[in-house]
Amino acid sequence: MEARTATKLSARERLLEAADDLFYQEGVQTVGIDRVIAHAGVAKASLYNTFGSKEGLVCAYLEQRFDRVKNRISRTLTRFRTPREQILGVFDALGEAFTDPGYNGCAFVRASAETAEDSAIRHAAESYRSWVRELFAELAAACGYAEPDELARQLLLLYDGAGQAARMDRDPAAATTARGAAAALLEAAPLAR
Repeated sequence: MEARTATKLSARERLLEAADDLFYQEGVQTVGIDRVIAHAGVAKASLYNTFGSKEGLVCAYLEQRFDRVKNRISRTLTRFRTPREQILGVFDALGEAFTDPGYNGCAFVRASAETAEDSAIRHAAESYRSWVRELFAELAAACGYAEPDELARQLLLLYDGAGQAARMDRDPAAATTARGAAAALLEAAPLAR
């Protein structure tokens, strides 16, 4: 944080930082916009001029989280050479998130659980889930599995389950357990002929 405060953050950056702190720890509906504004130390007009509404801020917060997840997974996958190793590497990246002392579950699950079915917030969360599922499907297809989309859905269930276990059980080893289950799943999955 010290390096970030050495250079003055823009109102947008301060709002996103405040949103990340408050929404992630307490929930998007629990935290009122006035608390975010006070935490960010900006004028109310800054929020509305930058994001248009609280929903716009929540979407920007989720997009920022999505970028972090993509970067973490992409960085981790560079350590692996084969698509099969990369599939398992996704669980290693997930495990990195679980070891963060501030880990409080999946921001996308939490935010979408608090919003209406047709909200932009839910669409932002769905974009994240689609990306993870498509990543698994692409890697499964590159491995030569017969049904890569179905395998991707199964892997996503393991991914999601690990996230829930890490939060609910405070089990940072949940990603390792899910990785083992994913390896067994990959071993049993049929290859295309």
